Amino acid sequence: MKAGEKHYKCVNSKTGYVIYYHSLSSRLSKDEVKAELEKIRTRVAIQNGIYLETLYWDEMKQDAELTQ
Repeated sequence: MKAGEKHYKCVNSKTGYVIYYHSLSSRLSKDEVKAELEKIRTRVAIQNGIYLETLYWDEMKQDAELTQ
């Protein structure tokens, strides 16, 4: 994971599977992040034929053991 970026995974709530990963600059405001993730969630739902409301974003936290 790159420093200065926040990493997200798009999860299908029906299956629990991660179907998309995305990174955004940590400099973006909360509203900008929300808008960008919503656009991508819509695109992922359309491309995969999945009901939009079954997808959600989860921020990935960097594991302390991986950085050592």
